[in-house]
Amino acid sequence: MENVILIVHLLLALALIGIVLMQRSEGGGLGIGGGGGAMSQRSAATALGKVTWVLAIAFICTSLTLTIIAAQNASGASILDRIGGAAEAPADSGADTGEIDTDALLPPPSTTDPDAPLVPRAD
Repeated sequence: MENVILIVHLLLALALIGIVLMQRSEGGGLGIGGGGGAMSQRSAATALGKVTWVLAIAFICTSLTLTIIAAQNASGASILDRIGGAAEAPADSGADTGEIDTDALLPPPSTTDPDAPLVPRAD
């Protein structure tokens, strides 16, 4: 259901962009500099204007719906709760004495002799 609403939301966004770009420019951006009486008069609602309003309202409705669905899916769990298990230090790492076991961070040696030096090979 969430994916269907998301696809509808994306299609509405593209349609809204297209409709806004198709509209006729009425002079200055944001209604500035339209002339003496242009600011006080309300232009007649065109078909593109009405379609723009309908698409904008539908876009806002799908935005709110996706927000509600995302809030329900979150189920009150924090993102830190999901990664909390990985952030805990192992019990034998010496965390209580202030020492860290750095040998556990190294990769295992490739030879069976643990005392052999780790020398890169030029193969």
